[in-house]
Order: sequence, then structure tokens, then C-alpha cells
Amino acid sequence: MGAMIEVEGLNVYFGAHRALHAVRDVSFRVAEGQCYGLVGESGSGKSTILRAISNLGVDWSGRIEINGAALDKNRTLGICRQMQLVFQDPYGSLHPRHTIDRILNEPLHIHGIGDCDRRVREALCNVGLGPEFRYRFAHQLSGGQRQRVAIARAVILEPRLLLLDEPTSALDVSVQAEVLNLLNRLRREHGLTYIIVSHDLAVVAHMCTQLAVMNKGAVVEELTSSQLRSGMVEQHYTRELIKASHGYGRDITRTAVGQPASLRTTA
Repeated sequence: MGAMIEVEGLNVYFGAHRALHAVRDVSFRVAEGQCYGLVGESGSGKSTILRAISNLGVDWSGRIEINGAALDKNRTLGICRQMQLVFQDPYGSLHPRHTIDRILNEPLHIHGIGDCDRRVREALCNVGLGPEFRYRFAHQLSGGQRQRVAIARAVILEPRLLLLDEPTSALDVSVQAEVLNLLNRLRREHGLTYIIVSHDLAVVAHMCTQLAVMNKGAVVEELTSSQLRSGMVEQHYTRELIKASHGYGRDITRTAVGQPASLRTTA
């Protein structure tokens, strides 16, 4: 299976004269239809990688290819349509003065896509929200409903790649399970490819086939979800990360798949 996205030698800098080297020579590839995880402590560079892929205001160098096409820092609408970003905070990512209808129509208008009425109705249905939500405002929705709207806004453009930045960390545990199951269903039904950033190892073990462990801007180890669950890892940092995740009684994947999870993590 070919690579939907390939990243090679990615470096990201911040500050005057590139004073802060935030991401250091990161490389990975994600096959079409797969889910790839980026895990690590806060400040390890996970979300910064998504910002570089999305070209959201970061100074980056290296090579990024989407479906075989190399990306530069000048993105066409066609390239932007192929990949969409779902942010961590469902409270801050939706305009408080816009109805859900306007929020979902906006990307369609930007990309010059017609048949908006049908597409909005289908997008809401795809994420489990009925037509009664269409003319509500974000403050009238729960956190889980807001995140469903954010996901609908991303998939309404029919992208091939979703970049998920801690998509469930701001939600209650039971709601997180629902959103994870929704994301898995959408990936299967629409052939989507995911890159998911999370500090929650249980989420990554449930969602992903492969993952990269990050520390201080660099990938210290790449492994499969089976290796993560079994603890068969090579790096001391990865073992400490797994150890730190145990024993806090938080079990999203148990709710999501109806069986005990091998990893428990904190919020």
C-alpha cells in the first residue's frame, strides 16, 4: 500500500535567528487508510509537526509529500482540501457568533464547492447529529457535540488526510469513547488516513497501527500498537512513559471497545 503522507528530515524552528529548535530531523510515513500516532510529553513537538504539515505559521525545513506530491510553503486550495486539521479544543475552534450551518458552509464557499445544502445535511448525519442542530450556536451544544461539528467541518471537504490534535482530551471519558468510535467509523467508511497527536497512550493504542514516541523534538522510537500494549519497547524513555501512564483508573478504550485496556492514562 502506498504512502498517503511521507515526512523526511523535518525540522521546525521558533524565535529570532531560529533560536529554538522545536522539531529535530523527524521522519515517518503513513500508508493510505492507516492511523499513525505521535505520543510524548507536553512540549515534545507533537503538535508542532501537525502545524508544519498544515503550514500554520511555523518555520520548517525538510520534505513533506502528500500522495506523492511534494509540498512547499505555498499551498494551493487543492492541496489544502486534501488534508484537514481537527483541533484539541471544541470550545475555542468554533466561532461563537456563527450558527452550525454557517460554520459548515464556510469551507464549502472557500473552496467553491456547490450543493451546500445537501452536503451540510450529510455532514451532520455522518457525525451523528440531526437536522435540529443545524441552526444552533456553539454555546448551545455540549463539548462532545461541538467536537462532532469540528469533525464534520473537516470531513465536509472530502479530504484524504485528517490531522487530529488531541481530539478528545478536552472531553469527559464516556464522550471520548463515542468520539473515538466515530473517528474509526469515518476512517473505515471514507478511506481516510489519520495522524493523531495524543499524550494518552490508551487512545493511541486503540486508534493506531503504528506510532512514534517523541522527546525534546525528536523521535526516540517507532513501534506498533501491539508493542506498545505488551511493553516490548527498546528505549528507556518509552518504558518510563508507559510506566507513568499506569494506575490512574482512566480507561477510554474499555468503554470504546467493550473490553479491558492494557493502558490506563491520566487526563
